[in-house]
Amino acid sequence: MALGKKVIRAEARELGELASRLNSDFAKAVELLLGARNKVIVTGVGKSGLIGQKIAATLTSTGTPAFFLHPTDALHGDLGLVRRGDAAVIISKSGETDELCALLSLIKRKGVKIVALLGKPDSPLAAHADVVLDVSVKEEACPHDLVPTTSTTAALAVGDALAVALLEQRGFTPEDFAGLHPGGGLGKKLLLKVSDLMLSGADVPAVALGSTMKEAVLEMTAKRGVTSVVDEAGKLAGVITDGDLKRLLAKSDDIMSLKVAEVMNKSPKTVDRESLAVKAAQLMEDHRVTSLLVADREKKPVGIIHLHDIMKAGVL
Repeated sequence: MALGKKVIRAEARELGELASRLNSDFAKAVELLLGARNKVIVTGVGKSGLIGQKIAATLTSTGTPAFFLHPTDALHGDLGLVRRGDAAVIISKSGETDELCALLSLIKRKGVKIVALLGKPDSPLAAHADVVLDVSVKEEACPHDLVPTTSTTAALAVGDALAVALLEQRGFTPEDFAGLHPGGGLGKKLLLKVSDLMLSGADVPAVALGSTMKEAVLEMTAKRGVTSVVDEAGKLAGVITDGDLKRLLAKSDDIMSLKVAEVMNKSPKTVDRESLAVKAAQLMEDHRVTSLLVADREKKPVGIIHLHDIMKAGVL
């Protein structure tokens, strides 16, 4: 346990140092990658290559098309994947890897702009790069200062920072993200909209503004303990929940003759039918409710969505 904590603290300490020395070169790197007309090529050897694969996957999933190209494969035929207008991210702790040096000299001839994540910013690879980002660390978390641990974490963190910065610059939305992640639990979380899970039509609880609490209670009992209150034009005037009913009963036993207008919450929380279901769940959590009315542009209730249904669908 002590050794595990020591490793994590060592890596966290190095990440703190890395953040403190991030400078304008980072902004230049983002601008360079943002200007790529085609794809971003990510490359590295050994452990740096494995980190590169993850960075390429993160870039692709957040709106920056990227792929990982192993230097050896590139020098034996896969260089044909590289096109003028591409940009590249190279990762190297030593900054002296022969395969990377050979690859970079070739892709530079194709007009590829290069961002280098280097453990030694004054190394030979730096001479080939348009922008150099210093990802050096004082020591590895390995007790022998040999196994790439802290250094790969540093490179990964900077790769993530580039991906997030590019995401923001592109105006990449949760809906965009959803379109790229349709499968599995993540797909459900990001693709399902309120309209997919809400109850509509006759299942939407509603009573007229002039109704009594007796009518409201009957509607609430039939429809999961909540009801909307609508005016003569069918527009949402308020909502009554089981919590409102309990609080009312604590004050008085004779509530049935009361008018709903005396009891209702006049500022009900609503959600749009096109919103993501996960957003509706967040609103419920923020306002400590278990259901939300779905209103259209005219403020008419067209549905209701319950937390239970969101959970049942696997969104949470």
